[in-house]
Amino acid sequence: MSLVLLGVLCLTNPAGVQGSQQVPQAPITSTTPLKEVRARAAKGDAAAQSNLGSRYRTGEGVPQDLKEAVRWYRMAADQGHAVAQNSLGVRYGNGEGVPQDFAEALRWYLLAAEQGLPAAQDNLGGMHSKGEGVPQDFKEAVRWFQLAAEQGFATAQFHLGAMYATGRGVPRDYVEAHKWRILAASRAKGESQKRYAATRDAIARTMTEAQLAEAQERADDWQTAFDERPNRP
Repeated sequence: MSLVLLGVLCLTNPAGVQGSQQVPQAPITSTTPLKEVRARAAKGDAAAQSNLGSRYRTGEGVPQDLKEAVRWYRMAADQGHAVAQNSLGVRYGNGEGVPQDFAEALRWYLLAAEQGLPAAQDNLGGMHSKGEGVPQDFKEAVRWFQLAAEQGFATAQFHLGAMYATGRGVPRDYVEAHKWRILAASRAKGESQKRYAATRDAIARTMTEAQLAEAQERADDWQTAFDERPNRP
């Protein structure tokens, strides 16, 4: 082999380098430039497709277009992107950009929920609670609310508290209801936090001091255990 050819081989495959080396791309966020999101979405990046769907839904940097939002959500959802699957479910549930279809909403929520997405689990709980797309089943609603609540999802914690307060799907238990509303109010933000706190305080006025103390202790114990989880959400 000539020295020239040997030199070319060394340049094309340097010693110690196996295969191609690709620089990881930065995660797609709400601050990622639209041009970059479009480019990556066009190349099949599911996270970028989902992000672009959200921008069309809200009109962020683009004209608001719910049908276009659905188109991008669907591309990402078909790749198994859980957030996009849940977002597509919401569009079907509300009839935004597509005809309202509870069965289709349920299908997409379930795909996302089975991946552990708490927002989708909470949405499934809501559908079972209301009987939308499925027979009304409070126990099944509680099961999904519980899965999301245990991940620290404030909306699901609030919904689970409501189930305990009314005795739907579980025995009525004001202490357990107050525990979940304490947690929901502590984790929510904005108007949701105000609403959760108001319902927490409303049920508190019907409870004894001993019940309030027990509910607070349960909430504190849950929070401590949650904070100690090695891979908590």
